[in-house]
Amino acid sequence: QVQPVESGGGLVQPGGSLRLACAASGNFFSIYTLGWYRQAPGKQRELVAGISSGGSATYADSVKGRFTISRDNRKNTGYLQMNSLKSEDTAVYYCLLTKAGSPDAYWGQGTQVTVSS
Repeated sequence: QVQPVESGGGLVQPGGSLRLACAASGNFFSIYTLGWYRQAPGKQRELVAGISSGGSATYADSVKGRFTISRDNRKNTGYLQMNSLKSEDTAVYYCLLTKAGSPDAYWGQGTQVTVSS
C-alpha cells in the first residue's frame, strides 16, 4: 500500500511556473502508474497527465507543451512541472497512484494552484 502526499502548489501570475511533487510512503512506488488530476470549482475532476511504471507519459490536450510529468523512483516521488500557466489552470491538483491488475487507487489530499495577477 502507498499513500501519496502532494506539495508545491501556490499562487502564481499568468505565464509563471510551478512544480508539484507527489511523495509516496510505502513500498514499490516504481510499479504504480502515477496520474495528476485537477478539479476546478464547479467542475468535474479531470486527468491532466499520467506516467506509467515504465515511464510513458500522456497529457491532456489543454496542457500539452506546457506541462511535463516525471518520476524519480529512487525518491518515491512524482512531479508535474507546469510552465506558461493560465488562469484556467487554477484548480486543486491531486495525485493518484494505481497498479495494473488491481482495483486499488490511492489519492492524495490535493494542493491548490491559483493562477492570477
